[in-house]
Amino acid sequence: MVKREDQREGEDDDTAVSGRPGKTYAVIINSKDPETVWNALRFASAAVSKGHRVSVFLLGPAVEIEGLDSGQFDVRKILGRFVDLGGEVLSCGTCLRLRKMNAAESCPMSTMDTLVRLTEEADRVVTFG
Repeated sequence: MVKREDQREGEDDDTAVSGRPGKTYAVIINSKDPETVWNALRFASAAVSKGHRVSVFLLGPAVEIEGLDSGQFDVRKILGRFVDLGGEVLSCGTCLRLRKMNAAESCPMSTMDTLVRLTEEADRVVTFG
């Protein structure tokens, strides 16, 4: 596990409940299935609500989530909630270009180098896809 600069020797990083900084999560979504994306963003929102730092990386078809429309799974609402809570969402630039899409304001374009860095720095990596 990577030790934070502000972390004291012997201090456990899983301390969100006690009011101290929590874990860092990298959440990778590789699906545009509304239920899968909705559940991934629910997980990410719950983690941020508990004091954890969460970055979501949209890969492959997941870069299309801004356009998902499902009456049963309100992806736009949960995406907005996650961003409002302070979560970060990044979109694979190559995946966007392959689809001739531009990055959305809430999901800026990113790179594989950034995804590598996110997974290197994360305490936990969670994938949905």
